[in-house]
Order: sequence, then structure tokens, then C-alpha cells
Amino acid sequence: MERPPLRGLSARVSSQFSLVPAMHFPEAAREAFALEFGRFLDQTDRVAKSEHLFDLLSDFALNFDCPWIAYGSIAPDQKGLRPARGDPAVMLNYPPEWQERYFEMGYDRIDPTIKRSRRRAEVFRWSDVYNDESTTEDERRVFDEAATFGLRSGISVPLHGPDGRFAIMNFAQAWDGEFQNRAITYLQLAALHFHLRVGKFAQSSGIEQTPNLSPREKECILWTAKGKSSWEIGMILGISVDTVNFHIKNVKRKMDAASRTTAALKALKLGIIEL
Repeated sequence: MERPPLRGLSARVSSQFSLVPAMHFPEAAREAFALEFGRFLDQTDRVAKSEHLFDLLSDFALNFDCPWIAYGSIAPDQKGLRPARGDPAVMLNYPPEWQERYFEMGYDRIDPTIKRSRRRAEVFRWSDVYNDESTTEDERRVFDEAATFGLRSGISVPLHGPDGRFAIMNFAQAWDGEFQNRAITYLQLAALHFHLRVGKFAQSSGIEQTPNLSPREKECILWTAKGKSSWEIGMILGISVDTVNFHIKNVKRKMDAASRTTAALKALKLGIIEL
């Protein structure tokens, strides 16, 4: 006898995530996880804020024994991942002690999960990165210290977009076992759905997106923020005044700023430059 569909969930999942490989595990387990995933999709349809969406994803991840998740959107030339107050581009619920240690030590600049996510599209286990011969001892130390704060195993889901931008979603467990394939599949689906919804929220609410400034543009606007004139910046960087003004004009356009001072303030606020 043919089993009836789960309230149309199969069609909905396949239409949104047709590129995800087929899941091969027992029928009962597939239905149980499908129901939980369907509930997650239905709940996210009723929220309009990234913070609420993050809470729903956190609850969904608990079905797979993942109490900790982290999401970050990263620009092509961004070296690390640092959250800013109220910034929906970075959300995480890691233990506060580990967050403090992580950013205090600058681990966001050497995090091997970010390094791996830049150059691959498929989900990966942290253990695979740890055991990779190309991973440095400094990078392994990030994993080792994370384990002392309870994040003993995990997976990362790279989420690549246009213009070289990408995001990364991490799911972490408090035990040393490996993630089962079916858990990875559903967490990957949930991460993708979360990422797409956050992008829509940003577009609809007018949230500022981090402009992609060239290295020279960053240098010019940084010295502008330090109070230097175009002539002084030109002397410091060894370029002409016209070239300085050209780069600052580009920064103002990208920042949608009426003045160089406003552009510098926006660059500081968004973390593009640091004094």
C-alpha cells in the first residue's frame, strides 16, 4: 500500500533543495527527521527577524545533539569573523567564555573552518580538517581549545554567494563522536534555508550590507578617518592627490555617503577599518 505524503512536505523540500543529494537511511528515521524539518520550515515562515530565525535554527539543531551554532557572512577580503552589536551578519550562541577567548586570541583570523569554507562548497566535518596534513598546529589549537570549552566535534556548512562573498554555518556537539550522514543532510538543508531567509530580511529591511572596498580604498578612507587631508594621504601612500580623491570618491559611492567624513564613519561602524 502506498504511504500518503507528509502533508506535502516532500514536494516542498524537493522544490527548494533539489541540488541536495538523495538521503539514504531507513524510512522511519527519514520520516521522523522530515517531520522535524517540516516543522522548522513552517515556523520560519511566521517570523520576520533574523534573531527569531536563529532561535528556531538553534532549537532544530538540538534534534541532532547540537547545542551550539554559529553563523557569519564574510566578504572576499575579510580576514576574520567578528560580531558587531546588532549585526545580523554574525550570530552565534557559543559559550561566552569561548567567545571571549576566541576573539581575544585572534582565532577568527586563523580559524581553519573559515579557511576551508573559502575554497570548497560541500559540508565538512571538523575532524577531517583537524587530521588534514595541510592544517597547521596553530589551526589545530583552535579546535583543541574549543574542545576545552565543550565544543568537541562539529561540522561546517559553506554558503557561497555572488561577488566572492560567502557565509559559514557551524554546528557543534559536546561529545567526540562523528555526525551521522542523515544529521549532516538535514543540518545542511536548515543552514541553507536560514541563509536564504536572512538574505531576504536584509533586503526587505534595508539593513546595511558591507561594501567591498579595494585595499587602496581602505587605506585612503582609514587615513581620512585619522584626520588626514588628500595631500597628506598622497604623501603617506606615495600617490597623487588626484588618485587619493579618486579612491575616496569611490568609497563615498559604495558607502552611499555625501561626504568623506560620513564615509569614514560608516567604514568604522561596519568594521571595514579600525583606528
